[in-house]
Amino acid sequence: MERCGWVGTEPIYEAYHDDEWGVPEYDSRALWEKLVLDGFQAGLSWITILKKRDNFRAAFAGFDPDVIANWGESEVERLLADAGIVRHGGKIRATIGNAQAWQRIEADQGFDRFLWDYMGGKPLQNQWQTLDQVPAFTPLSEQISKDLKKAGFRFCGPTIVYAFMQAVGMVNDHLVGCARHGDVARMVR
Repeated sequence: MERCGWVGTEPIYEAYHDDEWGVPEYDSRALWEKLVLDGFQAGLSWITILKKRDNFRAAFAGFDPDVIANWGESEVERLLADAGIVRHGGKIRATIGNAQAWQRIEADQGFDRFLWDYMGGKPLQNQWQTLDQVPAFTPLSEQISKDLKKAGFRFCGPTIVYAFMQAVGMVNDHLVGCARHGDVARMVR
């Protein structure tokens, strides 16, 4: 199977590329989880997060923002002691604050709608031929980043937001020669 050049050869990476990456996600909670994980990835490789994802889900109550929004310093200390996740106090505390920001957006309009309204409800279908054509961020990811920060989110800079947009299918950045490009393009809601 022809894959995007960033995938590598590890089975967990191949499965992520083949089954998840770029597939349009419309569930508010799942979108929040992926944004949080992309924030944890900052400064690390994505394979590190993939290998720890089940540990993250266990440690963070299945990424239920309604639970996490009520956490305090005792949960932060518990998570800082958990070797199964990325132990970064700033990112852990940001996750709690991001859960609170998610609640506000979810109650106001729905986190899914907040994000997908930037796209008019449909993924942008890019036509990249090579990896060096794919941007690290775009003016749109800069705008979404600013708006998320204004809403109270942290660890959501334009590069993190663009990686998130790729992961949740807001943009189809599978290379045109990748077997998944056409499959993902047909998944428009």
